[in-house]
Amino acid sequence: MDLKIYAFADEASPSLAGQIAAMRRNHLNGVEIRGVDGVNCSDLSDRTAKEVRAKLEDAGLTVWSMGSPIGKIDVVTGDWPTHLEKYRRTLELAHILGAGNIRAFSFYYPANTDPALYRNEIIDRLSRMAEMAEKEGIALCHENEKAIYGDNADRCADLLTNVRGLKGVFDPANFVQCGQDTLAAWKKLAPWIHYLHIKDALADGRVVPAGKGIGNVRAILEDYRKRGGQEVTIEPHLKVFQGLQALEKDGARSEVGGLVESYPTGDAAFDAACAALRDLA
Repeated sequence: MDLKIYAFADEASPSLAGQIAAMRRNHLNGVEIRGVDGVNCSDLSDRTAKEVRAKLEDAGLTVWSMGSPIGKIDVVTGDWPTHLEKYRRTLELAHILGAGNIRAFSFYYPANTDPALYRNEIIDRLSRMAEMAEKEGIALCHENEKAIYGDNADRCADLLTNVRGLKGVFDPANFVQCGQDTLAAWKKLAPWIHYLHIKDALADGRVVPAGKGIGNVRAILEDYRKRGGQEVTIEPHLKVFQGLQALEKDGARSEVGGLVESYPTGDAAFDAACAALRDLA
C-alpha cells in the first residue's frame, strides 16, 4: 500500500512558495500546515487561507492536517476561554484550507506536581473539543509531546479511551525524549492511531533522520502499514527553523541542529528527512 506523505514544510522555508517547492521536489502529497510567512495556521485570515489553498491546489498539493498549537497552554494558569475561541477559529480555518484533521495536545501542567490531579479537567476539555470537531466533520488528533498530560503511552491511552472521537498521532521521537519505549507505546496505542509523525531521536534526545535513532521508526511504520495505515507527516527537526521556540515549553526543548550531520539550509535538512523516510518505506 502506497504511503500518502505530508510534511511540516515550514521547516524547509517560512514562505509558502519555498514550502511548495520543497514538497514538489520531494514528491509529497501535501502539507501538515503550521506556519505560513511567519503566521501560525490558527491565526491566518480567511483571505490568506483561501489564497494558500488555491496555490497549494495549483501545485497538486493538499492540506492534510492543521498543525495547530491547540492544547499547548497550562491547564491551571492558561486562559482556557480564549484558547477555546482560538480552537473554534482553527476549525473554521480547517474548512477553508480543506484540512480534515486538527493536531492538538493535552495541556501543560505545573512542574513537580502529579498529572493525575488535572486528569478530569483535561478529559473534560478534550471531550468538548472532540465534540466540536465531530460536528464539523473534522478529526481531533492528539499528539504525544513532552511536558503535557499525554507524554507517555499510559496517559495517551487514558485519553484515547475516555475521550469519544479523539484520535492519536504517534511521534516516536517525542516518546524517546520522554524515556518511553516506543515499541511498547506502539503496541498499546496502535488501535487509536490515525497517522504517524516521522521523527527519530537518540537516547540523549537529539533529533536525527528517521531510522538513525532508537525510535524503532522502521518497525512501527511497517506495522502501521500492515494495519492499513497510509498517512504520515514528516517532521524534520534537523535544523533550527523560524517559529521553533514557540513550539516547545521552556525546560522541555528538543536539541535541534546539534548533530553530527550538519545541514546548511532548511531545504537541505528537509530533503534529508524526506530521503530518510523513503529509505525506510
